[in-house]
Amino acid sequence: MSIQIKLSTTLRDCVPGYVPETGLLFEPEDGPSVLTAGELARRIGLPLEEIKIVMVNCRQSDLNSPVNNGDTVAYFPAVGGG
Repeated sequence: MSIQIKLSTTLRDCVPGYVPETGLLFEPEDGPSVLTAGELARRIGLPLEEIKIVMVNCRQSDLNSPVNNGDTVAYFPAVGGG
């Protein structure tokens, strides 16, 4: 199983060595063949309380959404502007 992970802005600091241009390829050694986006985030060390938007294969999802082999998952923190 392999999952492509993309992190936005401040969430990048939570994963040492994260390279924005290539993202992160997650290949779990054990565990269920289907993970949730929240479990995936927990496994790579993201603080769940800082994740405000989850995209699975370019579709808005949530932390309870299933993530399958070959999926791309993007995590975004809260963003502000004005």
